[in-house]
Amino acid sequence: MRHPLETIPHEYRKRFFFTFLFLMLVLFTIFRLIDQPLRTPAAPNGIISFELSENVNQARLITDEWKTSSYIFAAFGLGMDYLFMPIYAFALAFGTLLAANWHSGWLKSIGALAGYGAFVAALFDAIENYALFQILLNQIHSPYPELAFYCASIKFSLLIFGIVYALIGCFWPRRSLI
Repeated sequence: MRHPLETIPHEYRKRFFFTFLFLMLVLFTIFRLIDQPLRTPAAPNGIISFELSENVNQARLITDEWKTSSYIFAAFGLGMDYLFMPIYAFALAFGTLLAANWHSGWLKSIGALAGYGAFVAALFDAIENYALFQILLNQIHSPYPELAFYCASIKFSLLIFGIVYALIGCFWPRRSLI
């Protein structure tokens, strides 16, 4: 299996990785600031609590608390997340590509899978955000909370898989270049 970014010339890969990583960290910092007003008793983890509210009752509790002052932060954060999706997907995909290039065989193939997983995670994130927007627009009924929950769960699983692969790939003994 080939990595989705394998056609990018070798001399640009690190530069692209660090560019997307930098942009990702900048946006992540902004998200942390936006998330502070979203941390309430019903949503102790802010927007992540909302993403993982797997039923109508939880979603309603969260949105009821947010209606007083935090609604705009949630909507802005979800909108900005559409910019964040391709940035984190490319950062992670380039990270898995760099790690995969140091290996061969099954470890390299897993890197290709992790690279595709980064982009699939962004697709699930987009679907999740659609469902969350519907909830914010007062469509607090099934299937939106459940859809957001399952998409967020898959997204987080794929992202964790990619991060773990990139870290293991960087520290696993490298193939001989002789």
